[in-house]
Amino acid sequence: MAGTRAQRLRVIVLGNEKGGSGKSTVAMHIAIALVKANKCVASLDLDTRQRSFTHYLENRRAWAQRRDRELEAPEHLSLDEVINRGDEAAAARALADTVAGLEQSHDFLIIDTPGHDNALMRQAHVLADTVITPLNDSFVDFDVLGTVDPETFAVTGASHYAAIVAEALQKRRLAGYPVTDWIVLQELSQTLKFRFIDGLAERVIFREFYPRGLTAFDDLDETTLGTRPTLSHVTARQEVENLINAMQLEDAAVIGQTAEPSRDAA
Repeated sequence: MAGTRAQRLRVIVLGNEKGGSGKSTVAMHIAIALVKANKCVASLDLDTRQRSFTHYLENRRAWAQRRDRELEAPEHLSLDEVINRGDEAAAARALADTVAGLEQSHDFLIIDTPGHDNALMRQAHVLADTVITPLNDSFVDFDVLGTVDPETFAVTGASHYAAIVAEALQKRRLAGYPVTDWIVLQELSQTLKFRFIDGLAERVIFREFYPRGLTAFDDLDETTLGTRPTLSHVTARQEVENLINAMQLEDAAVIGQTAEPSRDAA
C-alpha cells in the first residue's frame, strides 16, 4: 500500500470485536440509503462464518421476488473462496486488489468485518475512509474500545480493538492516505480519537426487517412490508436518516429525500 489513492471510491468499514452489536444492520441500511441516492455502491462481507450481511441481501432478493417488487441493492462481492483457503496474506492481497478494481467505477464500498482479529480485518481498517463501530449503550460493550475507571468512569486506556484502529490510522498516514473518520454509534464520553453519533435504538422493527431483507429506507407501504405500516416504521426511518446524515458523507444530504413514509402508518 503506497501512494495517494484515487478519491472517487469511499470505503466504509463496519467493525468491532463484539458480536451482536448491529454491524450488519447498519451496513445494510447505509448501503441501501446510498443506492437510493443514486450512488454506485458495492458491498463485501468478510465474515465467512456468520455471513449476516450476505444473508440480509439474499433475504432482500427473495422477498422482492415474493412480493413482485423491485428492491434496490448494492453490487455484492465475495472473497469467500480465497478467505476459506486459510491463507490470510493472500486474502488481504485479494481485498486490496478488490478495492483497487473499484476505484474508478464505484462511489462507495461497504465492508462488514468479522468480530475477531485477523489479517483481513486489519487490512480492511487500513483501507477504510470511514470506520463505523456500533456499540450498545453500556460499559460492558465500551470495553471494546477502552478501559474505564470504576470510580470516575473516565477512560483510562485503549482496548485491543482501539489499538487495531490506531495501527490502521498510522499505516494510512505513512502511505499518504486521508485520515480515517472513526465513528462510534454510542453515547458514552471518551478520550479516544473517535467521534460519536447516535446509533439505532434496540427496536423490534429492525429485527423484523432482516428476514425480509428490508430497511427503513424502503417504501413503507403494505405491499412492500407485507404488513400494515406503523409509527415504528416511521421512527426507524428517522433514526437511520439522522445516522446517515451525521456521518457527513459527500453528497449524502440527498438521503433525506428518500420516499416519504406512507400516510397509512398508524
